[in-house]
Amino acid sequence: MSREGSLEAPTRHPLGWQDPEFYDEAKLDAEMRRVFDICHGCRRCFNLCDSFPRLFDLIDSNPTEDVEGVKSEDFSKVTEACTLCDMCFMTKCPYVPPHPWQVDFPHLLLRHRAVSAKDGKKNFTARQLAEMDRNGAMVRPIAPIANWASEKDNKLTRPLMEKTLGIDAHAELPKFVTRTFMSRDKSAPLSANPDAPAFGKRKAALFATCFVNYNKPETGMAARAVLNHIGVETRAAYPGCCGMPFLEQAEIKRVAEQAVKVSRELCALIDQGYDIVAPTASCGLMLKFEWALILPDNPDVKRVSKATFDIAEYVVDVSKKHGLPPGLKPLPEGVSVHMACHARAQNMGAKAAELLRLIPDTPVDVIERCAGHGGTFGVLKETHSIAMKVGRPVMRTLVGQARGHIVSDCPLAGKHIVQGAREIAERDGKALPAKSAEHAIELFARAYGIF
Repeated sequence: MSREGSLEAPTRHPLGWQDPEFYDEAKLDAEMRRVFDICHGCRRCFNLCDSFPRLFDLIDSNPTEDVEGVKSEDFSKVTEACTLCDMCFMTKCPYVPPHPWQVDFPHLLLRHRAVSAKDGKKNFTARQLAEMDRNGAMVRPIAPIANWASEKDNKLTRPLMEKTLGIDAHAELPKFVTRTFMSRDKSAPLSANPDAPAFGKRKAALFATCFVNYNKPETGMAARAVLNHIGVETRAAYPGCCGMPFLEQAEIKRVAEQAVKVSRELCALIDQGYDIVAPTASCGLMLKFEWALILPDNPDVKRVSKATFDIAEYVVDVSKKHGLPPGLKPLPEGVSVHMACHARAQNMGAKAAELLRLIPDTPVDVIERCAGHGGTFGVLKETHSIAMKVGRPVMRTLVGQARGHIVSDCPLAGKHIVQGAREIAERDGKALPAKSAEHAIELFARAYGIF
C-alpha cells in the first residue's frame, strides 16, 4: 500500500545504462509520464530549479491540464533545465526509493538526455566544452591570449563567440593557466609538519581535478599547504578528468571509461596508504557516488568511493581525530559560504562552514540554495539567463550579508554568484566587499598565514 512520503534514508539504484531497455523510447516516455504525474500531484520542488516550473507550466497550459496532454517532444524543455544537482532527490522528494513509487527525477532526465544524444541530438559547444583534458592541454601554451579573448568586456571576441558558438556574451568564463597545478606541485615539494598532532598518522593524495589543474592551481596549492601544515603527508595525483562534464552531456560510456582509468591509478595510491582528497565538490561527488552508480560491480570504483574525502571534510576529520596545530588568526570581515549542490549531495554536512568555524572570531554565514550555474548550463546562450534567475536569491543574500569573503565549494558556481551579486550591488548602489569567490581551503590557509 502506497503512503505519503517516506521516513527511510533514500536509496539510489544503479543506472541501467547498459540495458537496451534504458534506450527504449516508448518505455522512457511511459516512465516520464508516470513520474511527471507524481510530480504534478506533489509540486514540492517548484522552487529548486527551472525544470519543475517548466513541467508544471506544460501541464497547466494544455487543454486537459494533466500529463497526458503534454506532447512528448516538449519533455526536452524540462530536461534542458536540469543541472543534475540532485537536490530534488536528496532534500525534497518524499517518493524516492525505498518508497514504492521509486522516483529518481535527475536520473530519469539523464536517461532522457542519453536517449536524445543517441538519436544525434547534441549541443556541439557543450560537447566540446566537456573535453576538459584536451582543452586544458591545448589552451595552456596560449593561456594569456585565450584569457584575453574570453574576457566578458572584450567587445571584439565575445559577441563573435555568442554568434558562432552560442556562449552567452554576458557570462563570465573561467581563466586558464600556463603552469598547471601538477607542474607547480612537482617544482615546489613540501613535507609534513613534524610538530603537528597528525604527523605520521595520515597520508593524502590530492586528486587535482581538471578545474584545479588547468584553471585554478591556487586552490590545490592552498590545500597542499594546509595538509602539510597540519601534519598530513601529501602527494598530487591527476590520472584524468572524473567525467562529470561528460555526465552532464549524458555521455555515460565516456564517464565509465574515465572511472575505470582514474580509479585504477588512484587504487595504486590507496594501496600505499593514501586517502583520496578532492578539492572540487563535483569531482568528490563523482568519486564517492556517481561512479558507483554507473559501474556498481567495479572493485576499483568501490575502493575509491570508500577512500575519498572532500578537502574541507578531510581537514575537519583530521581536526577531530588528531587535532590541529595552533596559529589560526581571525578573519573579522567574515565569510558567506555558499553550499554548492554537489557538496550537499555528498550528504556529509556543511563541511566548508564547519572548517571555517575552526578559525577564531570569524563570522560565518551559510547559504543553502542552488547557484543556478550547472556547468555549461550557466554559459550557453539559451540557458545563461535562466541560470542567473535561479541563482538570484543567492546573489541577493550575498549582497545583504556584505561579508568580506565569499566561498563556494564549486568554483564555477562561485564565479557565477559573485558576478550576479556584483551586478545587483551596483544596480542598488551598495557595496560588495568580496571581489571574487574563494575556496574555503584558501581562506583556511590564509588564516594560518601559509598562503
